[in-house]
Order: sequence, then C-alpha cells, then structure tokens
Amino acid sequence: MTQPSPQQYDTLIIGAGAAGLHCAANAARRGKRVLVIDHAKQAGKKILISGGGRCNFTNLYASPENYLSSNPHFCKSALSRYTQWDFIALVDKHQISYHEKTLGQLFCDDSAKDIVKMLLAECDQYGARVQLRTEVLAVEHNGQYLLKTSAGHYQAEQLVVACGGLSMPKLGATPLGYQIAEQFGHSIIPVRAGLVPFTLQDDQKQRFGEVSGISVPVTAAANDGYFREALLFTHRGVSGPAVLQISSYWQPGDAVTVNLLPDMDAFEWLKNQQSEQPKVQLSTLLQSVFPKRLVNALGGEFDWPLNQRLADISHARFETIADNLNSWSLKPNGTEGYRTAEVTLGGVNVDEISSKTMESRCQPGLYFIGEVVDVTGWLGGYNFQWAWASAYAAAEAL
Repeated sequence: MTQPSPQQYDTLIIGAGAAGLHCAANAARRGKRVLVIDHAKQAGKKILISGGGRCNFTNLYASPENYLSSNPHFCKSALSRYTQWDFIALVDKHQISYHEKTLGQLFCDDSAKDIVKMLLAECDQYGARVQLRTEVLAVEHNGQYLLKTSAGHYQAEQLVVACGGLSMPKLGATPLGYQIAEQFGHSIIPVRAGLVPFTLQDDQKQRFGEVSGISVPVTAAANDGYFREALLFTHRGVSGPAVLQISSYWQPGDAVTVNLLPDMDAFEWLKNQQSEQPKVQLSTLLQSVFPKRLVNALGGEFDWPLNQRLADISHARFETIADNLNSWSLKPNGTEGYRTAEVTLGGVNVDEISSKTMESRCQPGLYFIGEVVDVTGWLGGYNFQWAWASAYAAAEAL
C-alpha cells in the first residue's frame, strides 16, 4: 500500500512547550507555514506546573551571568535581542496581570494557564498549527526534513527541535531532542539533573527528616556557585531555593558549604552571649535563632553540649560550634534526579550551533532552542527567558 505524500510546511517544530510555541508564533508572524508537533495531550505542560501553577515567566534582572553553559558567551546574542522587557510587553498586550515576588521573579496573578493561552492565541493569530497527541517515529533528511509520526508524514525545509530535556519525565520528557542532534552529527554535553533537591545519607536523612518542613535563610556555596536563599529540610534531604540553585554547580562527591547564620559571626556572638548571660543553656540560646526541633537535630549532628550553661563551655568548643554554624560542610548523597529536577544541565553542544540564529553548524535548516541546548538558567524565571529568547532568535532566522 502506497504511503500518502507528506503534508508540506515551511517549518516543522517538535515540542509544544515554551520555546516551541513562542518560535511557532513568531515564525508564522513572518509568513512561514508552521506546524508544531507534540506527543502530549496538552500544550505547555511544564509551563502549567511551574511557579506553583502561577508560572515564573521571566526575571527583571535576567542577564548572561545567570546562565551555565560549556560556552558562557553563547547565550549573550539571543538574550540581548529578545529581552525580559520584550516578553513583558507581550504579557501586557494580552492583559495578563502579574506581580514581582522576590529577586525580580515575575509570576502571573491568576494562573500559568494564562501564559499557555497567550502563546496559543499568538499561534492562532498568525496561523501556526499546533498538533498534539502525535508521536515522532523517525526524522529523515533528503533535501527536506521528513517527519514520520503516529498521525502521518510531514515535510519541510526547516526543522526546529524544541522538545526540552529529561527533567520531569512524568510530564512526558524524553531524550528525543538529543537523539535527533546526534543523528545529524552533533555532540551532547553530558546531561544531569539541575535545580533539584539533594538527598542525604541514611543517618542524616533520619535526623533531619524529624525537622521536615522547617526552612531557614542560609548561604550555600559549591564550586563557582554562591547563593543566599532559604534552605528547606525534607523527608529525603534538603531543598528550598538555596539548594536548588547550588545543585546546578554541585558535582557528585562534592560538599556544599552552608552558612546557617549568614548575618552573624557565630564565634563572636557566642562569646558575647557567654559574657552577657553565662547561666543560659546553649540550647536556649540557639532557640532564639532556630526552631527548637532544628536545634536538637543540629545538636545531634554535631554533638553540641546543648544542656551546658554558656559559662561552662570553652572558647575552643565555641570555635567548633561556630564553624558548624557558619561553614557546615554538607555532603549530599546525591540528588532526587530528573523526577523532581526543574531543568536538565548539559545538552546539545553550543559550539556546534549559531548563537545568532540557533541553526546547526552541522546540518543546514536544523535548529535547536530552549532546554535541549547546553544553556541552563538559575532558578527564578531565567530558563523561561532563555526559551523565549532562543525561540525568537530562531524564528527571526527561519
């Protein structure tokens, strides 16, 4: 039986997420006949769950310094040509109300659904077609790109890969983007989970599991990363913004240096308190800055003399306690992995992609945008801004 001839488009886009939809709308606005294909039942699934369902869609302070890549200069071109202000203008055009939470993070007042509706409305306005529940079975190139899918064959001069990374497989994440890249001669910078909670060794997991739900302001440092945010104790280990941020800089086997009293020289404070209130027990003093349950857990971790009066503790012992407080060397067992990771670190090697157009240097007419590329933003709207900027760069070049 002969296969019906493939449906013809100018541009095929794999992935109906943030980058794919934004690219589709902007390419269609420039007169391209565009088809977006995705295997999911709904568009923008990762957008919908982001920011607690309110979508942290960009950051007021987004700049190249907020991104990790094997080539830190790569993201500069796209980010400079489609800025956070450009996306905010689009949000304003669609009359979506939003607010700044902290550190420049912008969230929808109502729901992340507003962002997905906006992107789909832009696609509708300019005539980009979005086709869901369609699985890509094979990609071929014979002068044009031929996509063999569960819903038929499609052909176009240009193919944009916007199908994301491996994070959150329950939302349908697959390695398809990396497989297509390798098929056409690209190398992949090794991938791993980023913006992800840490797990702890069994004894620590048990001890700190007792204080699950407690959050404290800290600084966290590992390798070149340093963040001042909240750390949250969980049943499995530690999470919270400080941990998610530093996880992108952490390598297996590394320790993370946590300062539990970032505004205080703990040694000076302990000595001063010893002078001012010598009869107070160490546990009572520490409960003035930490919840009681956390004091007990930390006391067990570091073998602190919690029941001793300050007057009875030596300065040498205070030095050790202060070191525990100001530079706790926390050695994670690992991370929770792609299951809960917000992003995938690594990806398609950016040295093989044009930073101006996002087009492959290995294969003409092939483009890579969004998370599939080796560009990873900090927590706080930066990864969405990379999706918008890289999508726009490609759309302008298509």
